[in-house]
Amino acid sequence: MVQSKRLFDFGVASAGLVVLAPLWVVIAIAIKAESRGPIFFRGARVGRDGKLFMIYKFRTMVADASARGTRITTRDDPRVTRVGKFLRRAKLDELPQLLNVWRGEMSLVGPRPEDPRYVALYSLPQRAVLRVTPGITGAASVVFRNEQELLAGSDWEQVYIHRIMPRKLELELAYLQRRNFWTDLFLLGQTLWLVLAPHRANESTQEIY
Repeated sequence: MVQSKRLFDFGVASAGLVVLAPLWVVIAIAIKAESRGPIFFRGARVGRDGKLFMIYKFRTMVADASARGTRITTRDDPRVTRVGKFLRRAKLDELPQLLNVWRGEMSLVGPRPEDPRYVALYSLPQRAVLRVTPGITGAASVVFRNEQELLAGSDWEQVYIHRIMPRKLELELAYLQRRNFWTDLFLLGQTLWLVLAPHRANESTQEIY
């Protein structure tokens, strides 16, 4: 399965990079027109077997966002630009991760890669998610599509660490128990559906599997 999954990922990522190139140009122009700074955001994430890699996204915040706050985006985060808000709602900020998929650092479907700061808090059973290649989308990505809306108030990090992160890992571990080509296709379809119909973003785990 691993080899066929990699071939599928590489083929889709290659086609996506070509077909979506005009859209990338439009997004890049919009980002640069609103605020100074790079077009892309690069952040350290923990990949398969605990290996660090740099994840790519379109920049959705002001250039000096890291100096103004945390590494997680919270609800009504003032660092997010107007263009960034649109890109986040439409999930277009995630498109550059096709580069990560093309390079083999990520898969189209798999556990979402986490910041090293939070991976350090994983229990031994939870670290099982690091045995596979992380994905652009997955079970937890679908359920927590609007995760930043849950992160508000001064205790947002405690909410993330003690409530959201454990639930996300529970979903990812459940996915690993039953993953195959068809579950991956289903999650890809589910993700596309939720992007096109955002009112369906709060699907339950039962509806996903």
